[in-house]
Amino acid sequence: MLNPDVQPDPAPIFAALGDRTRLSLLMKLSDGDARSIAKLSTDTLLTRQAITKHLRVLEGAGLVASLRVGRESRFAARRETIDAARAYLDRVSGHWDDALARLRTFVEDEPAG
Repeated sequence: MLNPDVQPDPAPIFAALGDRTRLSLLMKLSDGDARSIAKLSTDTLLTRQAITKHLRVLEGAGLVASLRVGRESRFAARRETIDAARAYLDRVSGHWDDALARLRTFVEDEPAG
């Protein structure tokens, strides 16, 4: 579990999310079930090696975690990192909302003419 007082650097998270394949993999893992690379590569034209490469990028950004089960690795989404990314976007959105509210007040308070 991440320390709630320490915010992860959002840049690697959003960089990892900037790829359709990785977004798709994260969507598959968003139900909370850990899946093997073989399972994640079904219904796709990508090789297991390509899937592995994308999973390692997601893992490096803290978006997924791997665990060994016998001879295979299984991957699961890390909810706390996704929540941290969402919180970051909420803060950015709040800053824009505040700026737009200040602009609206300024424009509405300007005398006509």
